[in-house]
Amino acid sequence: MRQNRRAAPPSAEPAAADFEALAGHIRAWAAELGFQQAGIADCELGQAETRLMEWLARGWHGDMDYMTAHGSRRSRPAELVPGTLRVITVRMNYFPPESRDSWEVLGEGDKAYIARYALGRDYHKVLRSRLQKLCDNIAGQVQTFSYRVFTDSAPVMEVELAAKSGLGWRGKHTLLLNREAGSWFFLGEIYTDLPLPVDEPQSDHCGTCSRCIDICPTRAIVAPYQLDARRCISYLTIENKGDIPEELRPLIGNRIYGCDDCQLVCPWNRFAQKADMADFAVRGGLDAAGMMELFAWSESDFNSRLEGSAIRRIGHERWLRNLAVGLGNAPSSAEVMAALRGRLDHPSAMVRRHVEWALKRHNQG
Repeated sequence: MRQNRRAAPPSAEPAAADFEALAGHIRAWAAELGFQQAGIADCELGQAETRLMEWLARGWHGDMDYMTAHGSRRSRPAELVPGTLRVITVRMNYFPPESRDSWEVLGEGDKAYIARYALGRDYHKVLRSRLQKLCDNIAGQVQTFSYRVFTDSAPVMEVELAAKSGLGWRGKHTLLLNREAGSWFFLGEIYTDLPLPVDEPQSDHCGTCSRCIDICPTRAIVAPYQLDARRCISYLTIENKGDIPEELRPLIGNRIYGCDDCQLVCPWNRFAQKADMADFAVRGGLDAAGMMELFAWSESDFNSRLEGSAIRRIGHERWLRNLAVGLGNAPSSAEVMAALRGRLDHPSAMVRRHVEWALKRHNQG
């Protein structure tokens, strides 16, 4: 996050045409900085706030207490950042161009599947620095400018704001979809007090398709546009800090960090463009690494090999928890048994519980 204010001597209020021209410059600067699209939204999120409150009331956020901690500031940008009038939204492609085919990796039970967004450099750092440069460009054109930059870093309704600004529509899997780009992209936002002209939202183009709902391994998409995060593999392997429910472990397969199934089957991703930025290239062979190799990493190995990666945020303990589940679902072999037994005395009770479960899965408990 970054907040700043550029002050200047009193002057006449800029004309609407000036802000129209500035909006055009913002789109051009965004493209120069590597963003594939930029849009502008107002701050009215009343309907989205109602849906959010209903989602929270159902308890579908699981242990993500931060979803409730900020009250209405998530759905009311001006409460989070006083003075906010508009939200500039951007998207950036992330699918790594040289990554191993996702379905092939998912079909190899001894390989670790990692969500494609996490194979390269931590996107928070990449987007935040470029959003800041975009703000610097804006500051060079306006006399008074207050802003704050976000990249999945605060109580911001990213998908709702992106949809409102014309970047796409919310798909039935709850991710943002774009007709020309599918869903393989990151989102970022700039909250600002500039009264920029807003963009028109896109219409929904999911139609009768239900592929994302049908493919979900844990049935986390309980209905179109409704996700129970407590069942979502991305939540279970990343956000969840405790034990993964036993009844869901067999359904996770070899997905040890996140899940892409709903995106992999989406027809709109036929039009998705791969990342053209070196930051998102595959690092360390993580697109098809063996689970036993990763399970053998010490904590220092984990920290050094995942330096600059979003994966490092979950910590070594949860990394081993996830891999224990993956190895419990892997084809049985003497090597798998030996790897699991090697962690039976791990200091973490959570790791030990998941290792014991994995051994029982192989009739070795």
